Amino acid sequence: MMILAAVCTAMLLGVLALLCAPLLFRGRPLPDSSRYDSAVYRHQLGEVDSDVERGELSPAEADAARLEIQRRLLAVPSPPTAHATSGRRSPVLAAGLTLFLLVGVGGLYARLGSPDLPDAPLRTRQAAQAAAPAADPAEAAAHVDMKDAADRLEGRLRTDPSNADNWLLLARTTSMLGDWDKAADAYRQALRLGRKGADVYAALGEMLVLAAEGIVSPAAHDAFASAITTNPANDVARFYQALADSQAGDVRKAIDAWLALARDSPSDSPMREEIARQVAEAARSGGFEAPKLPPGRAAAAADDTQAGPTQDQMAAAAQMPPAERDKMIDGMIAQLAARLEAQPADADGWLRLGNAYAVRGKADKANDALERAIRLKPADPDVKLRAATSLLSGLQPSDPLPPRAIALLHDVAAARPDTPEALWYLGVAAAREGHPDAARLGWSRLLGLLAKDGEDAKMVQSALAQLKAP
Repeated sequence: MMILAAVCTAMLLGVLALLCAPLLFRGRPLPDSSRYDSAVYRHQLGEVDSDVERGELSPAEADAARLEIQRRLLAVPSPPTAHATSGRRSPVLAAGLTLFLLVGVGGLYARLGSPDLPDAPLRTRQAAQAAAPAADPAEAAAHVDMKDAADRLEGRLRTDPSNADNWLLLARTTSMLGDWDKAADAYRQALRLGRKGADVYAALGEMLVLAAEGIVSPAAHDAFASAITTNPANDVARFYQALADSQAGDVRKAIDAWLALARDSPSDSPMREEIARQVAEAARSGGFEAPKLPPGRAAAAADDTQAGPTQDQMAAAAQMPPAERDKMIDGMIAQLAARLEAQPADADGWLRLGNAYAVRGKADKANDALERAIRLKPADPDVKLRAATSLLSGLQPSDPLPPRAIALLHDVAAARPDTPEALWYLGVAAAREGHPDAARLGWSRLLGLLAKDGEDAKMVQSALAQLKAP
């Protein structure tokens, strides 16, 4: 503590010396600017001679240049002997400034500082860290396993960068590791590949907020706006949009949004505690009393925006025998179906339900759920693309392509001609139907969109080579 005080005192005295020196000593004479002007013009005369020697100026041009420089040189006024710096000695002002700074700094430190705080040198802190109990071995092992899983996923994505499922899995894994920037990049890749659900947009926005240490940046705000456009009931996006309003100074609007979210959330939701804290903080910054949170919905009606099983459920399912695991998965699908029947305006939920049915091999139920999503957003190509990819998931190379999936991909291609999935599967359909020219046209266009040395490009090149010659 004594060393720090001595250093701070020395710094303060140095600053005072710099400030008070002009007030204690008369300024020395400064040369007039005309002397500098004369020196510049004389230097220019020398440069003219150098330019003539290098052949850059002709004699006539050099004479003209010399005349002009000499004219300017003669126009420079004769310099005065010197003029002193402005200002006079003022010891009284210097003493007053010194007293003001000393009293002001001392008063601020007495009010805001901690003079009794003991030293915490680096050696002591290192010893304390070494003596601290080690982390939970099980938790450390889980962290290592998750890091290994993330590394393996990154390796797969280097060879297959168009796998949207792996990008989503990498995003969720790296977010659990606390690597917000990498998780945000992975979510962006999944969105680019067509996984434009409300939960993905909201997760991207949350990663951006965490990476910015709690600030809702414009990019994060755009992600939350896209999530709410896709699903107005998404609670994560609603929470952070209210936080953005609060950070922008509109605390009344933010509190109203948080209260509405609390009203729509389950009564036992852990989010309500954070909502209450944010409401209290916003009200304090606005200078008024924080309103009480309204009661939430009954717990039985929870899970409005659940995007899938929790990590605990996934871990439990991994340890179950296959029959019990299937029973658990079917139970979660049934819960999602029941929730959507009660709240049928969730297009993203119907897409997830349709995909779940498709993975379970229940084609009729998958078609019905996906059509419900399409009817909610008939002009959205992203919804049609996700529906088509769900219908195509799990197919073997020899399986026929579902006609409904092909029809949806035609709609997607009409709205967005450069959609890779549409170009590929429509090419497959054209080749199977005996239209090699149409397949070649689509695959050639797709090839131009892919990385030249990637596995996807090699697959397309192989498919093109197998087409019949035109």
